[in-house]
Amino acid sequence: MGLLDLVALGLRAAQFVFAIITLGLTGYAAHWYNTFSLYGSSPSRINFLIFASVWTLLSLLYLTLTPRFVPSAAHKLAIFALDAVTMIFWFAGWVALAVFKDNLALCGGRVCHVVTAAIVFGAFEWFFFLVTTILAALHVWRTRDTGITAPEKHTAAGVTTV
Repeated sequence: MGLLDLVALGLRAAQFVFAIITLGLTGYAAHWYNTFSLYGSSPSRINFLIFASVWTLLSLLYLTLTPRFVPSAAHKLAIFALDAVTMIFWFAGWVALAVFKDNLALCGGRVCHVVTAAIVFGAFEWFFFLVTTILAALHVWRTRDTGITAPEKHTAAGVTTV
């Protein structure tokens, strides 16, 4: 396994860990809003980041396991599309939550710090998916005229390195 393969595997591991962290943070914030807030239910921006976290965990199953164990099902365009869609979800989620937090008249206490942490972890998650989307796009571009549909044989974590 080459250095770039290890970097790609590290990116997938970071995506997994940050999705779990963001899921916990946004889950706490949603619980706080549902229990203690006058709004009655958690804001849709928090709920969207919960969705993005769960989507990420499910997509990472495909992105990491399929190229290794079922390479015939690991189409390069599917990997690129899944990375790109997940990247867009994270960008939309952390930006929407940041705008929501910025527009709150009163934001104090633990839940405000939790939402801030969720925004930061969401931004890092977006960046990680930006990098893996670029790597997947480079693989699609490099193999555009070859008829290759699957990632290269020695690909780490569903990301073909340059």
